[in-house]
Amino acid sequence: MQIDVRRMLLLAEVAGHGSLTAAAQALAFTPSAVSQQIAKLESEVGQPLLERHARGVQLTQAGEALVRHARHIGRQLGAAGAELEEIAGLRSGELRIGSFPTAGSSLLPLVVHRFGQAHPGIRLAVRSAMLDGLIAMLESREVQLALLWDYDWRRVDHPALTLTHLLDDPTALIVSEEHPLADRASVDIAELAGESWITRADAHPVADVLARSCHAAGFRPAIAFHAHDYQEAQAMVSIGLGIALAPRLALTNLRSGIRVIALKPEAPTRRILLARLTERRPTPAELAADGLFRAASAQLAGRAPG
Repeated sequence: MQIDVRRMLLLAEVAGHGSLTAAAQALAFTPSAVSQQIAKLESEVGQPLLERHARGVQLTQAGEALVRHARHIGRQLGAAGAELEEIAGLRSGELRIGSFPTAGSSLLPLVVHRFGQAHPGIRLAVRSAMLDGLIAMLESREVQLALLWDYDWRRVDHPALTLTHLLDDPTALIVSEEHPLADRASVDIAELAGESWITRADAHPVADVLARSCHAAGFRPAIAFHAHDYQEAQAMVSIGLGIALAPRLALTNLRSGIRVIALKPEAPTRRILLARLTERRPTPAELAADGLFRAASAQLAGRAPG
């Protein structure tokens, strides 16, 4: 049995007003139009729903059952409408964001803090992963937005994603404050051929940056330590075990005893991207977060450590 919900709601209006005429006036319909819709509803359910008499109408037992359900549906529809208004007005809902470690310690906290202040009714959930994991979470809809990164030789070129270029994250040199280069504002990477290097383990992209930069300068780097995160790399640099390359965002929380030096010519720069699925229409919360990511990225680009 297929029952038209709109006709059920109309029957509830008739029951509430006590007559077809009164319901028609309240709804700006003609009495004949209301009568026709009720007749169609009775045809759908296969039994009478109203008993008509001189003073109005009276529900049959079937009519009472249907009106009871119609009023429940009406309340549910009202609640749905109210919730949608809350979501549209950024007063309730959820926003799920994917990020990676260096963005999670620099760019993301700025956005999460500002979003929480502006829209306290929205529940924020953050997932952290590396590049392939973030793309997989977008595809599975585990997250709605994700921060990604890429380099010239490995662009994120995924047909299902819409990408916003937030900022360029240049590569810098870090040395111990006791290193002979510590007071330099910039250094040519060719000057570093005799140095020992701290690099990232597990085929991390910055290890590729180091290899490419040194190759372009005509030497092969001597690796003293393979670090598993940038804090570990900074620790090894601070005690003089070697020097290292790192993207600027990884140096937002700089360890004591470290100096940051610009590279001339510049080492490869990575792009920081905000991604979403193209086929999904962005929610109001996503649009608000997009604006905050743009603003925070502009702020970070203007105050990179040097």
